[in-house]
Amino acid sequence: QVQLVESGGGLVQPGGSLRLSCAASGILFSIYNAGWYRQAPGKERELVAVITSNGNTNSADSVKGRFAISRDYAKNTVYLQMNSLKPEDTAVYYCNAELALPGTRRNYWGQGTQVTVSS
Repeated sequence: QVQLVESGGGLVQPGGSLRLSCAASGILFSIYNAGWYRQAPGKERELVAVITSNGNTNSADSVKGRFAISRDYAKNTVYLQMNSLKPEDTAVYYCNAELALPGTRRNYWGQGTQVTVSS
């Protein structure tokens, strides 16, 4: 059974930091691209940051310079370090694992973790 389990969310003041973790099981996570998405109330889910199977990263313009995605291949875990948090970063954050190979596509989601930025 495939599981992506997020942790690390919570309530933080503006300017603060959080680190989200996503632990994968049931798949060969190292060959998957991994990403963090978020969805704020009344808004569509949006991409925050991605990291490919070989470690290349990209992130949304709104979080560049503040958020960093990384992965630990030995622990089958992907992280999102979030610094200088703003109220507009408040959302449910979801972990995603995607495999796209010729003839094979897989896509899995975690259950989400709430991040609230408020004073």
